[in-house]
Amino acid sequence: MTGTETVLGAPAERREGREKVTGTARYAAEFDVPGRAQGWPVPAAVARGRVTGVDAAPALALPGVVAVLTHENAPRLADPEDPTLALLQSPHVPHRGWFVGLVVGETLEAARAGAAAVRVTYEAEDFDVTLTADHPGAYVPDSANGGFPAVTEHGDPDAAYASSPTRVDVEYRVPPLHNHPMEPHASTAWWEGDRLTVHSSSQGTTAVRAELARVFELPEDRITVFAEHVGGGFGSKGTPRPDVVLAATAARATGRPVTVALPRRFLPTVVGHRAPTLHRLRLGADADGRIASLTHEVTTHTSRVKEFVEQAAVPARVMYAAGALRTAHRVAPLDVPTPSWMRAPGECPGMYALESAMDELATGLGIDPVELRIRNEPETEPDSGKPFSSRNLVECLREGARRFGWQERDPRPGARAAGPLLIGSGVAAATYPVLVSPCAASARALPDGGFLVRVNATDIGTGARTVCAQIAADALGVPLERVRIEVADSGIGFAPMAGGSSGTASWGWAVHEACARLVARLAEHSGPLPDDGVLAEADTSGTADAESPYARHAFGAHFAEVTVDTVTGEVRVTRLLGVFAAGRILNARTARSQFVGGMTMGLGMALTEDSTVDPAFGDFTESDLASYHVPAHADVPSVEAYWVDEDDAHLNPMGSKGIGEIGIVGSAAAVGNAVHHATGIRCGGLPRTRGGLLGPRWKQNHRAGRGGVGTLCPGFARFFRPEPRDACTAA
Repeated sequence: MTGTETVLGAPAERREGREKVTGTARYAAEFDVPGRAQGWPVPAAVARGRVTGVDAAPALALPGVVAVLTHENAPRLADPEDPTLALLQSPHVPHRGWFVGLVVGETLEAARAGAAAVRVTYEAEDFDVTLTADHPGAYVPDSANGGFPAVTEHGDPDAAYASSPTRVDVEYRVPPLHNHPMEPHASTAWWEGDRLTVHSSSQGTTAVRAELARVFELPEDRITVFAEHVGGGFGSKGTPRPDVVLAATAARATGRPVTVALPRRFLPTVVGHRAPTLHRLRLGADADGRIASLTHEVTTHTSRVKEFVEQAAVPARVMYAAGALRTAHRVAPLDVPTPSWMRAPGECPGMYALESAMDELATGLGIDPVELRIRNEPETEPDSGKPFSSRNLVECLREGARRFGWQERDPRPGARAAGPLLIGSGVAAATYPVLVSPCAASARALPDGGFLVRVNATDIGTGARTVCAQIAADALGVPLERVRIEVADSGIGFAPMAGGSSGTASWGWAVHEACARLVARLAEHSGPLPDDGVLAEADTSGTADAESPYARHAFGAHFAEVTVDTVTGEVRVTRLLGVFAAGRILNARTARSQFVGGMTMGLGMALTEDSTVDPAFGDFTESDLASYHVPAHADVPSVEAYWVDEDDAHLNPMGSKGIGEIGIVGSAAAVGNAVHHATGIRCGGLPRTRGGLLGPRWKQNHRAGRGGVGTLCPGFARFFRPEPRDACTAA
């Protein structure tokens, strides 16, 4: 690419790609500064209680062990903004896996051996880790995550539901889910006097620096945080995590640089998880399929350390025209690890439930599921009444149906088979809000004809460096190769994290503004540039975060094809197709990667990813990648991602919407709806397991002659669990 006419939207290659594939890109745990030691945490072995004693002598006797830090001897910290970071400050144990110690060793092996040798005694207390819809401790919070009202109501949903000729009253369950980025959470920290330097695997250095300044009672300008390369996060690295506080604490205590890289099996308990959500939906519609009443009620859990309320009923406030609408959240505080952000929090589990219920409504009405969604397209945002800045969901549904071949679909469950395989297809809609935050950036014209753009963006594998450089080149009117970019350094200036699908919009707005100002300055400049070039800076505070009169959302449509083996019950996804309306696409290559990644992550949510809290021990039983299966290429032969062109002038200077999360929203529902179409069996819980499809309820339905699958697939009756994990019924 040598011109500027195709800078934005072009499939530019990632700037850091060569470094990553050649192994020269250094991640947080790979900064081998002189004298560096390694830290290994000691997790609590009780579900609730207090530490009554620590015997560090066996660990300190091992070769290479430098120190054992516990609440008895660790440096005192000020109260953090996030209580999950109050580490080694108290004997209190709020949940199993809470860190009660840190062993520092000359090598990783020494630290690990030392941690295993520490002897900790506890006074255990009674605990409760089981979420139920009628949990006696559940309450209605003041608000859900993001400041959303916990409860909203318009009209009279109960009366409208009672008078509707077609009604659906259904329940769904989404289990706890875990982020599991490729690079586990890690930080390397060292002190030079009262100055702290940290390399952290984080989605945002600004937040990390602010928290470290708070707990160590330092001015922020004495702390520098780098996050040059980050191997994924999916929300779990969106806020500071125990690794960075432990590394800085150990470095202060030992006077040496310290790296703390959390073992993967520790991640589920200390870096957040998607909280389980129990959903009840009631939909009432007229004979034409127009929704008269929509109620979405959610119960979830939080820890006793910090309130976190998954906002799973919020997307129901956006999606469909309903004469009466109610959404509500309840939360039960339990003795569990603190939930946190995971890709598309709220929208992901909420849209699974809503889009599954829409499929059930379509079945009850005998209306095509695509057509049902189109008939309920709202003119304005149902909850707020605001006009949409742009909304092309209908176009996504129609374009997706065309590309998928939906018109050839036989709507009858179990009607299509290939030998022992039943084949089904499903659809679901998707939405995600447009989020943007203030940011600072600078652009400098250099005497050699190049440009240096600096913005404290964090590239977690999304291609942020590349896209920000494209935005700069477009605003400057120069070829992309003349733009050099520096990111992920807290010294550059404040910037929001890479999360909420807001990174590019926030960073890009500031980059565009700085470059536009630089163009204006250069127009006034005459003669050669000075040795240090010409600088322009931007701060989008007050503009990027200004209230908008428009409801701003991205939308999409997911289509899935599955096969279900009537002998084994195995479900395989053979095809995923998504069409999205996400404003102006800034880089076709990285955008497709994000869409495909999200869709595949939704496939995992639908079929393979499952976590349970052990009621006897209070911990997550699936704590590694052997027991918690993240989808691989072999799990889906075909994933197709497309988008429709959107020209939305109410977003940001680039006209872009976030794309990192909408790919997962609706994907699991499309797969689940396809399983129902293949088998006639409706499973309320995730993931869709062999046990759920082959459970005794199917057997009972089969024997009673109910359901199309019962007569088509007698092979199903050969395998079943005594107690099915999912509540499944035949259509």
